[in-house]
Amino acid sequence: MKTLEDKLLVLVKQEHQDLLTRLKTIPGIGPKTSIMLVVLTGGFDRFTSAAELCSYAGLTPVIRQSGSSVKGRPRISKIGNQKLRNLLFMCSFNACKHNKACRDLYERIVAKGKSKKLALIAVCNKLLKQAFAIAKSGLIYDKEYKSTLVRN
Repeated sequence: MKTLEDKLLVLVKQEHQDLLTRLKTIPGIGPKTSIMLVVLTGGFDRFTSAAELCSYAGLTPVIRQSGSSVKGRPRISKIGNQKLRNLLFMCSFNACKHNKACRDLYERIVAKGKSKKLALIAVCNKLLKQAFAIAKSGLIYDKEYKSTLVRN
């Protein structure tokens, strides 16, 4: 008899096979993480922006400040899905080696004198945004892709 996890895995693969295949093209995201991303985000249908998804995962910074006297260090919110955050953190190590965009981000932050852990959390955020973009666009990962979005 199949376990509940096996049945869930079969259902997810039947329903979201194309999305799983596209997510696995991102260097740093493997089969288990792609399945968890699809399951925890409802196939990315629950979110309209990458910022919402990052907030759901608890990877957004929180600034602790009150007036002019209390200035705490910014930290990640941790109000979110801990399992997803842990998975992405483990993926960030691999992404720093194989994903050029993540490696560049990591090296840029460490070169500024920031901690390596902070840089890894930024890589988690980057991975999540890449996964969201791939899920919503219907394209596979392209390491040479440059966004045409103009920011003011």
